[in-house]
Amino acid sequence: MQLSSKILIGMLLGIAVGLLLNMINDASAEPVPMIAWLVENVFDLIGQIFVITLKMLVVPLVFVSLVCGSASMGEDVKMGQVAIKTVALYLTTTAIAVSLALVIANIVDPGVGINTAEAASYSAQESPSLKQVIIDIFPTNPVLAMAEGKMLQVIVFAILVGVAILQAGESGQLVLRGFQSISDVVMVMVTILMHFAPFGVFCLLAKLFTGQGFSAIINLALYFGTMVFVLCLHASMTYSTIFAVLTRLNPLTLFKNMRPAMLFAFSTASSNATMPVTLNVAKTRLGANNSIASFTVPLGATVNMDGTAIMQGIATVFIAQAYGLDLSMGEYLAVVATATLASIGTAGVPGVGLITLAMVLQQVGLPVEGIALIIGVDRLLDMLRTVVNVSGDGMVTAVVADSEGMLDHEIFNQDSDLGDNQSPSPS
Repeated sequence: MQLSSKILIGMLLGIAVGLLLNMINDASAEPVPMIAWLVENVFDLIGQIFVITLKMLVVPLVFVSLVCGSASMGEDVKMGQVAIKTVALYLTTTAIAVSLALVIANIVDPGVGINTAEAASYSAQESPSLKQVIIDIFPTNPVLAMAEGKMLQVIVFAILVGVAILQAGESGQLVLRGFQSISDVVMVMVTILMHFAPFGVFCLLAKLFTGQGFSAIINLALYFGTMVFVLCLHASMTYSTIFAVLTRLNPLTLFKNMRPAMLFAFSTASSNATMPVTLNVAKTRLGANNSIASFTVPLGATVNMDGTAIMQGIATVFIAQAYGLDLSMGEYLAVVATATLASIGTAGVPGVGLITLAMVLQQVGLPVEGIALIIGVDRLLDMLRTVVNVSGDGMVTAVVADSEGMLDHEIFNQDSDLGDNQSPSPS
């Protein structure tokens, strides 16, 4: 059985087991002790270990891959134009995402008739200013940045190291060969971890659905449905259109090849934790050259937050309608601009969208405590948002690689099921 099929089975079994245990708990007068023990000491234990081991590889993988990629950008690849194309595509898709969310949310009116008395309290963490976000891109201590997982700072330092290797002549090439060997070893570690993915995915989803079930969705069905619809529409329409127009390749093949990364993203709800898998998929299934993928994927996991932008757009309309407040066209434009800029430097971890949503609400003068209305379903929606984010990372990687003549069409068009059990090819 192919790995992606095993992950899908683990995901479905986890949801089914979680819902079953949730129903047993609901049917009894009080939580069943055996179920509580199973969730806390088995599901949560294995799930957390799985996510932690994935995150363990993120910093070394990003640093080593990006050093190799930037050092390999010689005459064939111009780093400046690759960076401009990548950032422009990420910001464009994010702006389209939040605009689409605002339009559809105003058509559906998901917040009309909501009881705002439920919004008891929500303590928003203070969001940094745009100036501070730009300053924080540059590390004062690269080792500390790696230890704290500040990915934009790691990216900047890795690019500087790669450029220095490129300009150091023969000595630089010697160092580059060492980094390439380390990169190969790290990618083998990723492959090893991927074989444990079905068990990790099962435990993560079993714990989640045991605790929440579908009761939270029923209470906010219109909001939940609107969010799911826009997320699916953005991925299927925006990504497919951009990809087909700019590459002349089949978008269905793109999504089929991205399947392992999308399943990981759904189970972990973290772009950062999924990054090792996304980078592996970009190279072995999409056919993107390492020098492109090692730049676009880590940057996308940090900058590309289309799913989060969609949530911010719909949640803003939802909260405004729930409180009976009308937003002007200027305020909607402010939401688009703020949500797009807020995606820059946002950590790719579960739940961070609520923090940036607070900044968007403050920008247009809406009550931040309204976030309490949507917290109940945000964890489930966060999983879907991460799938969209990771899909966007793969799409942009393929488009940029193709524009530079560094996308292997033979690998891209091969039977993607063959790629499930492939080991990563050397950088």
